[in-house]
Order: sequence, then C-alpha cells, then structure tokens
Amino acid sequence: MKKTLAVLLLCAAATLAGPPAGAAATVVNGGFESDPGTAAPTGWTTTGDASADFTEAGGHSGAYRLSHWSTRAYRVETGQRLTGLANGAYTLRVWVRAGAASQSWAALRGCGSPDKVTYAPVSSSGWLRIAVSTTVTGGACTVALGTNAAAGGWANFDDVTFTRGAAGLAVRGADTSSLAKSEAYGGRYRTSSGVAGDALAILSAGGVDYVRLKVWVNPADGFNTKARVLDMARRVKALGMGLLIDFHYSDTWADPGKQTKPAAWAGYSYDALKTAVYDHTYDVLAALRAQGTTADMVQVGNEINDGMLWEDGRSSNFAKLAGLLKAGYAAVKAVSPSTRVVLHLAEGGNNALFRWWFDSAAANGVQYDVIGVSYYPYWHGGFAAFQANLDDIAARYGKPVLVAETAYPFTTGNEDGQPNNIGSAEPVTGYPASPAGQAAMVRDVMSLVQAVPDGRGLGVVYWEPTWTAVSGNGWDPADPSSGDGWENQALFDFGDRALPALSEFGPR
Repeated sequence: MKKTLAVLLLCAAATLAGPPAGAAATVVNGGFESDPGTAAPTGWTTTGDASADFTEAGGHSGAYRLSHWSTRAYRVETGQRLTGLANGAYTLRVWVRAGAASQSWAALRGCGSPDKVTYAPVSSSGWLRIAVSTTVTGGACTVALGTNAAAGGWANFDDVTFTRGAAGLAVRGADTSSLAKSEAYGGRYRTSSGVAGDALAILSAGGVDYVRLKVWVNPADGFNTKARVLDMARRVKALGMGLLIDFHYSDTWADPGKQTKPAAWAGYSYDALKTAVYDHTYDVLAALRAQGTTADMVQVGNEINDGMLWEDGRSSNFAKLAGLLKAGYAAVKAVSPSTRVVLHLAEGGNNALFRWWFDSAAANGVQYDVIGVSYYPYWHGGFAAFQANLDDIAARYGKPVLVAETAYPFTTGNEDGQPNNIGSAEPVTGYPASPAGQAAMVRDVMSLVQAVPDGRGLGVVYWEPTWTAVSGNGWDPADPSSGDGWENQALFDFGDRALPALSEFGPR
C-alpha cells in the first residue's frame, strides 16, 4: 500500500485537475494498466488531495491497480466523465480493498438522477467487488472512486466496468418472529426521534420491505404457531410488505446443531413424516391464502446443513432428506405455484458445504427456487469467502441467493440477565460494536449481496431486529424466566429507539 519515493514525487507534482477525462461511453483504462506507477492515471481526473492518488503494482487482475494513500489525513476522488450514453439503467462495478482507517466508495454522479454511492467493506487482504446503479437521463454520467481516510489509511481499486442494467436488492427484510410475544409482554418501540409507534410500521418507514416469520408446530409458549403467524401476516401485508414463512418443523429452535421432531411426530414412520411435512406446510399456507395474505416465499426447513427431523432426515442420508424436502415443496406449490421455495443453510462463507449440499440436492431431484444463506460475519468467515461463495453458488445452480439471516451488535452492553451471544467490542475488524459499526456492517453485507453477478443477489433479511430485552420473551419457549442473548443486536436500542442501521434498508 505504501508508495515508492519516485511515486511520491510524481504525486506531489500532480495538479488537482489531473489530465482531462476521456469522453467515452465505456470506462477508459479501467484496469489502470496504461501508465503504471504514476499519479492521476490516463483517462481519470483527480479531485481533492492529488498526492494521495496514484497507480502501483499489485492489481486484482493484470499487474497494476489504483491506490489511495497518504501519510496525512486526506480525501480524494478519482473520476471519469462518460458521454454518449443511451439513457437507461447502468451499473458501475469495481474490485476494491480498503483498510480500517479509511472509508472508500464507488459513486455515480451527474447522471441526470440523484447521485448514488456504494461504500467499500473493510477488507485488508481479499479483494471484494462492489456495485452501484443509477438511471442515466441526459446521456452522460461520472464514475468516481473515492476515499476519506486518516493518516496512513489506504484503499486499492481495479477492474472498473460500467455496463447497461441495474443491480439492486428486491428483498430488504427483517425477521420479526419474536415481535408478537414481545408486544404481549409489554415491549415498546420508538422511532429514532423517540416517537412511540408500531414496530412493523417503524421498520417499513425505514425501508424494510419484507418480513420473515418462523412457524413452530406446537411450542410450549403458544407463540410462532399457525394462529400467531396468521395475525402477524395481516399486519405485514397491510403495510405492503412481502412475506417469507420459515418452517422449522419442530416445537422449538431448529438450526445446524438441533433439528428435533415435534413431540406429536416423534413416533412417526418415515412415510408418516413425509405426510406430516406436507400436511403441516399446506395447512399453514392455505390458511394464509384464505385470509388474503399469501406467502411470497417459503423456507422448507431452517438452517438445514445437516438436514431436518432428526434422525430420519439427516443429510448423511440425503435420499431420505430429499423425500422430506420434496413433500414440503409440493405443499407450497399446491397452495400457490408462484410462491418461491427457499432451501436455507448456515455458514455463508463455507463454499465446500454449499457445493456438497446442493450437489446432493440436485442428484436427488430436489426442487427449489432460491438458495438461502445465514451469514453472521463473526461466525461464518470473512467477506472475501462470503462473496466468493455467493458468486459461485448463484452461477453453479442458476438460482438467486438470499441472505436469510444476518445481524451485528450495536453495543457490548447487556439489558437483562442472559449473557449476550456476542460481547466483543469489535467482533469483526473495522466494525466496532457501536451504532455506527452496526450500521456499517448492515450496509456492507447488503453491498456484497447486491454485487452478485447477473442480478442473482436477491436480498438480505436481518435476524430479529425487534427482539429487545422484555421480561418473559426469552430464548426458551418452555421457560418464562429465560433471557434474551440478542438484545444488543436488535435494531432498537436499550431506550427502544430505532438505531441508525435501520436507515441502511432504504433504497440506494
């Protein structure tokens, strides 16, 4: 990231204006190979601190890259004006690496519509691709790569492209499965300015356009049942939001470490289990359709890395798991052929797992519409592994990918007696457990999903933003005294006010 003395001298001599930008319908010198080791690369114009703008060896592809770096605090943009464009949607894509002491971005400015910016996630080692889209209305647009950094802060850019078509997220969702119980036990929610209101309405006003609701078969506390889901679905649809139903096929939590059969199904044969999966799925979804709140997407199982309905449905016997998945899929499509079926695994950075699992699904004739991914960045690998996995599985299986669960802490504080699941002051380097750190993580996970090629990045669902610390609304449905280890990852603070991260759900 540091410059040679020769490059430093060249940068110091550069003017703020730099060479004239190329007037073209495509990016000139997008790989920064034309004039390596110099300031203000050919075709680009420097705005701001010109001494911080230069090319050097070590590209994402090719031999060279654009770098921003200085021994002092700086702000710089490297831009290029493109003219002769047909009006319509365009997307700027760029590979980037950025250190924790800087904030870097890709922007589209002066395109005839509001300026658009996508920020670069912190990534000190692996390259990441980000994307930003706009609508050109006047035949021209400026692409810009920028950095605002403290002394020593750095960023690298390479392989810049500007192409027709838009990249965006169709789903900006929230899992509010705990909300009904929170409200029943006195939970309250406020806007960022402190005005009390309905939690779903506050989320919707912040940009959330989808709600995920889990379904348990016969839970001890009577929540997350068919009746409760029907009530919440009416509220969701009244706000114009999409609905994702998440079947756990259990009376309690189902995840990679536990997939316990509902008590009522415990003695069923395998064939009876397939029938139960079909009937339960059909029953809930048909009731939703009957009240005018048809599900838009449905998960057949939750985080089913090792299958569901153990022991019969273990992934180690994929043929039997496939039979259960097929029963669920058939029930969904029997109620509503247009409802999309999601198959959902955890460990979003584990490409070997996803390849093995979905290759096995294909070999056993399992049908689905969307690949669901849990990605908790403090558990599931770095951004580079996460993006590589999304890119690979979207292309390999020809399906859109949905981050069905993600979250991040806004504090290390604890509001109840249950220890927090995540208590570190900086669970991921560059992202402190603070309101700003949480907002940056939400923004950057969305950016990586938005950048999945061919428009296959469907969206992101934040897990349990309304699960604040409310006595009685704890982890264990069978234990009213259990606490909540997630309140420091909600999108409402300990004063019940909406946090800055909620603003990241709005369209970019």
